[in-house]
Amino acid sequence: MKFILKAAGIVISALIVILLYSGLYTLEEGRQAIIVQFGKPVGNPVTEAGLHMKLPFIQEVRRFEKRLLFWDGDPNQVPTKGREFIWVDTTARWRIADAKKFLENVASEEGAQSRLNDILDSVVRDQVSSSELVELVRSASWEAPEEEVLKEVPKEREEELKREIARGREEITRTILAEAEKIIPQYGIELVDVRIKRLDYVESVREKVYERMISERKRIAAQFRSEGEGRSAEILGTMEKELRRIRSTAYREVQEVQGRADAEATEIYGRAYNKNPEFYAFLRTIESYKEKTNMNSVMILTTDSDFYRYVKQASPGQARKPLVLD
Repeated sequence: MKFILKAAGIVISALIVILLYSGLYTLEEGRQAIIVQFGKPVGNPVTEAGLHMKLPFIQEVRRFEKRLLFWDGDPNQVPTKGREFIWVDTTARWRIADAKKFLENVASEEGAQSRLNDILDSVVRDQVSSSELVELVRSASWEAPEEEVLKEVPKEREEELKREIARGREEITRTILAEAEKIIPQYGIELVDVRIKRLDYVESVREKVYERMISERKRIAAQFRSEGEGRSAEILGTMEKELRRIRSTAYREVQEVQGRADAEATEIYGRAYNKNPEFYAFLRTIESYKEKTNMNSVMILTTDSDFYRYVKQASPGQARKPLVLD
């Protein structure tokens, strides 16, 4: 009898332990839970961390995150309002606001990610296709560069840089968030933030953009070369003008020096001539003999000519005949 009572006590104790183990559950910090009975949620979400109770065997616990979750969409090719095709890569942060509604509509985080893909991709596509590319790139607080910087920018790009942005990137992302929030709460989801992570041209457009950039750089380089050549011509012209002025000044000074030297030489010759005219005449005649002698010329003179007066005086006994010089 005692053995039966002891065995019964052990069985009852074991059943109590099993019931307690099956009827108690713990909820970790940062998590929330929904009690499911026969596949349907019952009661309100449990959001407090700690030890909680449920009906054993017929109820089960579904746990979900309370913390922020992230969503990264696949890059999509979307045309802008200006018909430029770009790749748009967006990201978002969301949380489970109503675990019961979340469980009833999407069941799991994977289902929520799939639903977010459909909703956010659609909203992003609508907003991008209704916006100019410059609005997607810049913020509403964009300020045009200073005039000194704009001097180096092509004229066709200057207007684009000075253009005022009425609807910048931040406002577009806020609009995307507002439009998505109209749909997403029915799934028990709270969308916290949406951001455009990356914008890029599609390959075909990117090549055209690169070609345009190269063309602009070449045009600017040609402009710089033209300005450099103009400046070079100006410098060379100034140099040539200065060189002609220096040469003219030097030539004038040379002529002045030569004139003063000739005058001084003439004065010296005059003083020398006045001291001994006969010697001066003799010297000049001897010099003229040297200068006039030419192997290829013939000079015919009479004996009365004064050109060879000193020669005749050196040979007084010879008869006077015409002189022939070869």
